[in-house]
Amino acid sequence: MKYSKELIDKLVSEYGSPLYIFDEDAFRANYKYFVEAMSNEYDKYHLSYSYKTNYCPYICQVVKELGGYAEVVSDMEYYFAKKLGYRDNEIIYNGPYKGELSHEMVLNGGLLNIDNLDELNIIIELAKKNKDKDINIGLRINVNIGQSFISRFGIDTDGKDLETALNKIYAVNNLHVQGLHLHVGQSRSTESWSNRAKRMIQVIDKYFKGYKLKYIDLGSGMFGEMDDYLGDQFSKNRPVYEDYAKAIGSVVNEYYKNYNYEDKPILFTEPGTTIINHYIDFVGSVFAVKHIKGQDIVVMDCSKHNLGEICTLKSLPVEVIHNNSGREVSNANIVGYTCLEHDVMYRGLNCNIGVGDYIMFGNVGGYSNVDKPPFILPNCAMVSVKEGETRLIKRKETYEDILATYVI
Repeated sequence: MKYSKELIDKLVSEYGSPLYIFDEDAFRANYKYFVEAMSNEYDKYHLSYSYKTNYCPYICQVVKELGGYAEVVSDMEYYFAKKLGYRDNEIIYNGPYKGELSHEMVLNGGLLNIDNLDELNIIIELAKKNKDKDINIGLRINVNIGQSFISRFGIDTDGKDLETALNKIYAVNNLHVQGLHLHVGQSRSTESWSNRAKRMIQVIDKYFKGYKLKYIDLGSGMFGEMDDYLGDQFSKNRPVYEDYAKAIGSVVNEYYKNYNYEDKPILFTEPGTTIINHYIDFVGSVFAVKHIKGQDIVVMDCSKHNLGEICTLKSLPVEVIHNNSGREVSNANIVGYTCLEHDVMYRGLNCNIGVGDYIMFGNVGGYSNVDKPPFILPNCAMVSVKEGETRLIKRKETYEDILATYVI
């Protein structure tokens, strides 16, 4: 058992059920392991943490303490990063839609990656209004790395859009390209990461040969640490951090082998789920055990919305913590409190279980608490466990929190 029953009882008593638990010690160790693996292959590597994955401020503060940058995709996330004390040059701002705060950050030296030509036109007007400032931007490029779909993000390199963008930029004296960004989702193989690096280098060699880029950014989308029960549902031979680092490093190092350290670009990746998913668990309580037309059903005080999309795609690791004597269930569905038929958190539970028992779901750090809508019930609390000590890092939401933005 990852956490003792006594600790779970204590946490539920203090903060209620359901509850997120952040394993801070293990997260810190994993973070350092990831950075070390990448830096061993490319010595000018830097991690930028994906806020959209889990923007719990306490976790973001831990990342900042460990030296990570902030990767944001909205004014809200940028505001959070600034609130935590990040300087603009420690923030990467991505995404297809950016708010007015992105203008503030680029004027103050932030790392803004342009997604499309219409956004570029806005930044060009900003540069013309601020002729006394040098404005440095990055470009998000859209390339094919062998994926089975057309990505909707970035500036197309196959047509004329990238050339058009560069010509527009070169026509403005105080506007400069400082970096390139490339991210393609749903592509976790080492081959796809090698292809990212190769395509990035091809674009650099074609359009920026001899030009000193400040950074190249390869986005996110690696397998992270996870329970074998979950990991084997993806692949029994899934890559580890060192595999990704070698796939990227071999390509980038070859191109920059004759550059000294100062002249090489920083290599960014933007892990979110990769580094956080395994280090948050979720505990809920059994409210009822039912049997309907041959199907065992375990009703919880939480829902699939607490766990994130992954519970609809794979079977999460689950652990039953007994408080009462129950009964045997076979091939049971664990279901949520919502009035939605598809609110199923787990299928195929076989064990003894009763009302009041806890069920712990593992690997729910990514796209869970930040994706939970105020639907039927507010979101729950989150606690950190560090060196045996617990700390509240997000209080349970109240009904008044939900009503606060409505005009009554």
